[in-house]
Amino acid sequence: MLPAVVKLCCGISYPHLRSMTGLQRTALAVIGLEITDLQRWGQSQHHKRPQAGLHFNEAKPERTKPAPATEDELFYVQQGRGAMSKALSMLEDKEGWKFEIAASNGDVICSKVMPGARKVFKLEAVLEASVEELYDLLFVRVEEMHQWNPCVQQIKVLKHVGPETIVTHEVLAETAGSVIGQRDFLSVRHSCKQKSTVYLGGAAIQLESFPPQAGFVRAEDGPTCIIIRALDEDSTKSRFTWLLNIDVKGWLPKSIVNQALPQVQLDFTRHLRRHLSLS
Repeated sequence: MLPAVVKLCCGISYPHLRSMTGLQRTALAVIGLEITDLQRWGQSQHHKRPQAGLHFNEAKPERTKPAPATEDELFYVQQGRGAMSKALSMLEDKEGWKFEIAASNGDVICSKVMPGARKVFKLEAVLEASVEELYDLLFVRVEEMHQWNPCVQQIKVLKHVGPETIVTHEVLAETAGSVIGQRDFLSVRHSCKQKSTVYLGGAAIQLESFPPQAGFVRAEDGPTCIIIRALDEDSTKSRFTWLLNIDVKGWLPKSIVNQALPQVQLDFTRHLRRHLSLS
């Protein structure tokens, strides 16, 4: 049953596998392995999970009497993996990308207009940190992001679902000069690892138990993803690719939003680099 869930989640049937790109095949292989791991997981729901994370240098502890995941848990995992698959497909499609910004530090941002007229942005950068370090900062310790990124007021993990899926509530800080203004997000986030590459994907999600909060505009992100890949010549550095796909909602003109979002990406990498240099 679970292999069929992979195809349902990613929108992929057997005849399409032959035409898939290398990046898409890799992501699908990882997703299949993770769903197998999810079957072994259920029993750990009875205990509070100290952190969700990929254990790069640790053997996985054996779990006794595994219980199957619930329908709710599978729903969140499917949403996260489906978002990652769609975002990777968007990145893999090389047509339509247009140059936006080349920063003095080597960061490059391109954009593409998607069906429905939404503009997405792709940032490519090289960061002086290993894949493990960046994964730890951006997924395992995501709740600490406000400590080094002043654009974030708070990120709270609402649910740990399976080994590598979380549901989060994020509140942007009120920063001077920001034209977008304060927003909050409710998202499902998923991670997977293949060799020396980590994929982080996500998308907006709705929960009846967590409706839009008073005083905030509930924005929606996704499908979006980050790819962190070790540089062949230096494993202490990583190639960082970030697809930013966001609907900020509200009444802001698209032209203003499309000018602001590339700056959001540049600000994020600037704060991240500063934090890495102080670590």
